[in-house]
Amino acid sequence: MTQTVERMLPLYEAKMIHQFDHRWATYERDGTVRDVTLAEKQDPSFVSLPRYWVREEVVRDRLGDRWDREWLLGWRDICRSTDERTMIASQFPLAAVGHTLPIALTSAEPVLLLSVWSSFVFDYVARQKVGGTHMTYGYLMQLATVVPGTPPPWLGSTVGWFVDRAWFLQSTASWSTDARARVRAELDAAYFHLFGIEREDVDYIMDTFPIVKRKDEAAFGSYRTKELILEAYDAMQAAIVSGVPYASPLDQLTGQERK
Repeated sequence: MTQTVERMLPLYEAKMIHQFDHRWATYERDGTVRDVTLAEKQDPSFVSLPRYWVREEVVRDRLGDRWDREWLLGWRDICRSTDERTMIASQFPLAAVGHTLPIALTSAEPVLLLSVWSSFVFDYVARQKVGGTHMTYGYLMQLATVVPGTPPPWLGSTVGWFVDRAWFLQSTASWSTDARARVRAELDAAYFHLFGIEREDVDYIMDTFPIVKRKDEAAFGSYRTKELILEAYDAMQAAIVSGVPYASPLDQLTGQERK
């Protein structure tokens, strides 16, 4: 027993996160793990419970003096090009991590990098490169990553346009599946443009995600994710052609989420 009260931090495992979601799965008292329900996600006070805990001093000692933030950015090491998504990353509260959840100690805005990593165009590139079942540091360092600096004129905004949307998706303040789908589609469309992907190629790339398509068709009767992305892509293309900055219908929604 120690004479002082020690603070314990959760040990996050890869299975506990998903894209823009650090509350993807949680452990029960009996040691079993389950997906977090929609009702729980809609409760901002709900937190995922780990199976193991680690003393805070151990975590901070491993991170060293160079890291003084209360969050980490990590991704699932285990991946396959045949999965629903290949690159799965999330920002999560300061915690210990297992070996299958590598972390990136970035000095940049974490949700900005996260928004690129979670895009379909980045995922498509990753699927062409990853030859095994591990998204290693070596693979990730070789993948083309477009991090917006000064957004193009057609977007008519600052880098905050991307940050606000990523914060909205990462936030636990509200959880609307429809709003999240539309915000993600707009981000995906913007990154398709930034990567210089033509519309017919966007159409093709989206069809290379058969599990996403199958789930959409089962839930909505059509490939809704692709439809939303192409709708936003076309609106952005119209802005490029006309020279009038893209007017997003989501600006008010996403702007109010950022803290």
